[in-house]
Amino acid sequence: MEDLRITPKLTLSHKELQITTARSSGPGGQNVNKVNTKATLRWNPFRCDHFPVGWRKRFTEQNRNRMTREGEIVLQSDRYRDQKKNIQDVRQRLVQLLVTCEHPPKKRKPTKPTKGSQRRRLKNKREQAEKKALRSNQLRLDS
Repeated sequence: MEDLRITPKLTLSHKELQITTARSSGPGGQNVNKVNTKATLRWNPFRCDHFPVGWRKRFTEQNRNRMTREGEIVLQSDRYRDQKKNIQDVRQRLVQLLVTCEHPPKKRKPTKPTKGSQRRRLKNKREQAEKKALRSNQLRLDS
């Protein structure tokens, strides 16, 4: 098994990834009870020494529902009928999870509404108030 390259800065050693295979569930024809095609990947981000701390923190926050009590992330794939494709799929899913939380989210810059938008908002409020005021005066005249 080859190392898993996430970015030019981060590569996971194949020794850190534990991949096991099992029999897939569901229909599969003649091979369903004979061939181990489902792939399960286990990886512990806390045992990876070269994994940056901030990145690790973002990763664990975003994926805590996929982690075990020991801190391992567990991914499974039985999408394909071929074991190699399922292993590639589960490795690619780990790469996607890691890449999505590589950079911290951008901080929001607080903005103020423009003068024009403030004027339009107040004008609309005034028009609505006048409309309602006219309605209430008509009701008093009718009764």
